Amino acid sequence: MEAATVAVIVVTWNSAQVLPDLLASLEDGLEGVDWELTIADNASADATLSVVRSAVPSARIVQTGYNAGYAAAINAALAQVGPCTAVLVLNPDIRLAPGCVATMIDRLDDPGTGIVVPRLTSESGELAHSLRREPAVLRAWGEALLGNRRAGRYPRLGEIVTAEAAYRTGTTADWATGAALLISWACIRACGPWDESFFLYSEETEYALRARDLGHRTRLAPEAHAVHLEGDSEVSPRLWTLLTLNKVRLFRQRHTAPATALFWLATLLREGSRALLGHRRSRRAAAALLSPARLRTRPTAENLV
Repeated sequence: MEAATVAVIVVTWNSAQVLPDLLASLEDGLEGVDWELTIADNASADATLSVVRSAVPSARIVQTGYNAGYAAAINAALAQVGPCTAVLVLNPDIRLAPGCVATMIDRLDDPGTGIVVPRLTSESGELAHSLRREPAVLRAWGEALLGNRRAGRYPRLGEIVTAEAAYRTGTTADWATGAALLISWACIRACGPWDESFFLYSEETEYALRARDLGHRTRLAPEAHAVHLEGDSEVSPRLWTLLTLNKVRLFRQRHTAPATALFWLATLLREGSRALLGHRRSRRAAAALLSPARLRTRPTAENLV
């Protein structure tokens, strides 16, 4: 049997500080797999490209020329990738454990599977609850009233899959956080380009839901392990606002106006109640939710304020 071929795509933007450890993990993480690396760089102003050229001289570098966003950078890289077994999309702050990708490839053989994700942990070894259910009105209200983690215990009330048992089996999910995604070539061909209207956040949700609609489900490979460093959406009011707005924008794409109004109201309640408790990021997000112009405007690097 021929070795699997994998096109590895990493989107970078001023990633010099976190990128070396990812690049160092690729050889062992992709053991037994024929792979090539494509870096899609969004006009980094630091030493990102020098780090890549030094660590992986054979890497293909695709430069978007400006901060085009995550989906646009992936599309630019995909345009340079030929047919292969699968495409592995990685954040620069991922570190692959040995044998991770070969294990993920085995899961692609599961019927109906188009996207495979590894079990993610933090640097300290804490399990990351990376599996998600489809956004829904009842789940938005459940999270607003109970909180994300508590609501996640109940499939109808929460989007985050929090049951530890789900991360010990080959669980199928509606989508998963996009830090490490192995996407079959058949799924790539069926889905077409990523939706560039999402500058950052919700693009992986939109893609996975679109793939599921076309018969390509997202599945966890629990034996495959990767470490994901903490993202700054948890602390940055600017990025939290973008994440919140994009959740509403995505829901609006897929649902009726009345359903979207209920989803928006639940999201506003969640952010507004947390703003009253003194959360600065929620105060900013609630203000943005009350601005029709912010909900209509396509995010770019220039208007993320």
